[in-house]
Amino acid sequence: MAGNFKMVATTLFGLEDILAKELLRLGAQKIQKQVRSVSFYGDYGFMYKANLALHTAIRVLKSLKTFKVYNETDLYNSIKSIEWDKYLDVDNTFAINAVVNSDDFTTNSHYIALKSKDAVADYFREKYNKRPSVDLDHPHLKLNVHIHKNTCNVYLDSSGMSLHKRGYRSATNIAPINEVLAAGLLLLAGYDGTTHLIDPMCGSGTILIEAAMIANNIPPNINRKEFGFENWKDFDEPLYDKIYEALLKRVRSNSLQIIGIDKAPSAIMKAADNIKNANLEEFIKIEKGDFFTSEKEVKGPALLVFNPPYGERLAIDAEGFYKKIGDTLKQSYKNTKAWLITSDLEALKHVGLRTSRRIPMKNGNLECRYVNYEIYEGSKKASKNS
Repeated sequence: MAGNFKMVATTLFGLEDILAKELLRLGAQKIQKQVRSVSFYGDYGFMYKANLALHTAIRVLKSLKTFKVYNETDLYNSIKSIEWDKYLDVDNTFAINAVVNSDDFTTNSHYIALKSKDAVADYFREKYNKRPSVDLDHPHLKLNVHIHKNTCNVYLDSSGMSLHKRGYRSATNIAPINEVLAAGLLLLAGYDGTTHLIDPMCGSGTILIEAAMIANNIPPNINRKEFGFENWKDFDEPLYDKIYEALLKRVRSNSLQIIGIDKAPSAIMKAADNIKNANLEEFIKIEKGDFFTSEKEVKGPALLVFNPPYGERLAIDAEGFYKKIGDTLKQSYKNTKAWLITSDLEALKHVGLRTSRRIPMKNGNLECRYVNYEIYEGSKKASKNS
């Protein structure tokens, strides 16, 4: 089997630094941060490990070919020149996703994907008088064609379904947070399982589950039914099993508390279902309650990470709601670091606390800020002196 090769892990805007740190910790080489992605080098075993163990990756793409393109004919000919029967049988299925950022290509990404599909199909038709079919839902081979200016990169998608689909979430609330975003928020907040964690508006429990996996060193995609690379012609199942078992051996048991609060009984039920699906009941405590009438119940420092309602998601009196968040933190959650993400930047002004960090993020298509409030026991000065 080949040695190291180039890969690209895609992520969400604002999580590039966190993903690069994860890759470094796993043992990736030649790491380079880009916008919404990080490139790196590793071997097949590392590719399997990256898919299983990265908390903040959306996909892991294996670089197949890079070439210059100036028009659609260049694209067609270069893609058709790849020896596709090394990767795909004529009776298999495939799908192509395209991303285009180039002034020379005025056509849309969908058209580029179709042109690329024709090149692959014609390669097989000319050689075997038969062509593989397209299956957008569950293909044997998923390809990614990325054109930036005059450079085209063709990738094999080793992940298949997006890695945010961990396999544990059967129930969601009205506005569930993406699993990769939840993990990214925790890691940006510095969460590593060495402090108690509270999500005071826990919804269907995604932040809690991601926290439990981080705290106990559980690979986030250990519950996945399948990865794209399992359908590849060169899939090394014994190597994959070895990587899988090695990651499981690194799981630890963490006794610090992970607590979720929500006032909606339906949210509590959904969270309980998802926590059970993830086999994490022993690590997470959930309770029905209203954050605005609650008090910090753990001793010592604690980290709060939450995703409060935005005006876009739920009908709320945003101004009053965010003022109550600030009042509750100040009165009932001393000795905590509180992080929240919101797209309602106007409402954020009414929290009434000074932020110690403000990080630009995106939640779906919404421009957001991820903000940190440090809530001290007494005054800030007294806390630092002690």
